[in-house]
Amino acid sequence: MIASLRGRILEKQPSRIVVDVAGVGYDVSVPLSTFYGLGEPGSDIALRIHTHLRDDALLLYGFTTKLEQDLFERLIGISGIGPKVALAVLSGIEPPDLIRAIERGDLARLTAIPGVGKKTSERIVLELKDRLPRLQPAPAAEGPGAPPSALRDDVLSALINLGYHRPLAEKAVESAIKATVDGDFERTLKQALRELAR
Repeated sequence: MIASLRGRILEKQPSRIVVDVAGVGYDVSVPLSTFYGLGEPGSDIALRIHTHLRDDALLLYGFTTKLEQDLFERLIGISGIGPKVALAVLSGIEPPDLIRAIERGDLARLTAIPGVGKKTSERIVLELKDRLPRLQPAPAAEGPGAPPSALRDDVLSALINLGYHRPLAEKAVESAIKATVDGDFERTLKQALRELAR
């Protein structure tokens, strides 16, 4: 089984990439959480790989982090959830947020993911609540201003209301919070919009 690939990006689309390893092109399906962290075609890449064997195909699923791969493998271990739904889940919510939503039993957050219905959300919470990977605690916030989680939620909500895709908006908000010193909503939102315009 293929466990990892290291090579160059040959082609890149939101749900799949082709990795050139010593002249052989590997077609790898990826979640958006991995896709947004990749370089442009021609750049080097190293992916963790889950090899999925079917009667008619050998399918490769790629991830940049162990957490993404762990969550993917736990999701496909649930009866009725295949690789396509597991990728949809990871594409619709960042891994730490997915863990928090499952721990809280936040069905509304899970059903907001495109392609995930109420029954699937209930099954995910029921099966994974006590079997989740441990998250590293976030560093404590420093300095004045709104608490980062409240600010993050407000700016994220504003971007989603403007029509931005959630995973893309989440990445822009994270970058904006790091780049904005005083933690002011308006400045952070403007910075996030600048990040999205790049």
